[in-house]
Amino acid sequence: MAKATKKQALGRGLSALLKDPANDIQSAQDKNADKVVGSIVELDLTSIEMNPYQPRTSFNEEALRELASSIKELGVIQPITVRKLEFNKYQLVSGERRYRASSLIGLKTIPAYIRIANDQESLEMALVENIQREDLDPIEIALSYQRLIEEIDLTQEEMSDRVGKNRSTIANYLRLLKLDPIVQTGMRDGFISMGHGRALINVEDTDEQLDIYEKILSDKLSVRETESLVRGKKSASNTTKKAKPTLPTYAKEAISELSEQLNSSVSVKINPKGKGQFTVPFKNKEDFERIVKLLNGEK
Repeated sequence: MAKATKKQALGRGLSALLKDPANDIQSAQDKNADKVVGSIVELDLTSIEMNPYQPRTSFNEEALRELASSIKELGVIQPITVRKLEFNKYQLVSGERRYRASSLIGLKTIPAYIRIANDQESLEMALVENIQREDLDPIEIALSYQRLIEEIDLTQEEMSDRVGKNRSTIANYLRLLKLDPIVQTGMRDGFISMGHGRALINVEDTDEQLDIYEKILSDKLSVRETESLVRGKKSASNTTKKAKPTLPTYAKEAISELSEQLNSSVSVKINPKGKGQFTVPFKNKEDFERIVKLLNGEK
């Protein structure tokens, strides 16, 4: 108990230090920065603004009230994380549920870790910490992964190291973003699970995907039943497709010869009337120029 009291007193002492305009801390090199950055500090809730990079976009009101009741009884056990913007002004990095719940019961201050970071670092911290610590829905997690890739320029391998998840797990979340928006909304609202979503990814036709989604809701299909339904649809679709026309011998021979000469996988398409085209893929500009030279008879 003595340790807790000492910790709270330290937080109040640091809070007073941060309210001294003559010794305002703006960077890690400033005087007393080492005492504040990374420490737990009691901050006024009114001095903290929302983080525009927060991946969570919806909050379960009942769960929020339950958290507020817990905080009223036990206090904020896990401090939020903020970054310092300017004198007595901070931006939330992670812990928005704790912040909202504290406001709900009328708390004036909240324990917080303070970090000094630029916007990109703040974004990365917000996304990574929320993926690890918050109960985000599958689509919110997928969007967070996508933002880490696009805005922080992380590869899936780098992201795997940062968030402690296998690359295959990350890839499965990202694939959910290929689903129709209606299906994504259904997942976010809890009407279907991530397992249902993963099964629906295998349905390429949007109308058919939505038909199955509606059937999941109306018949309350399990994930296994959904997977079985999707397999049956794909099997029926495959049997109704026309058999792929066989290429004539001259085309087969030409494909083999061109592929060898150009060192590229040449493909040929021919319609029933005998008209067609062949395609030569290339990796980059240099490879394109190499193929052009070979087609022109140059070495």
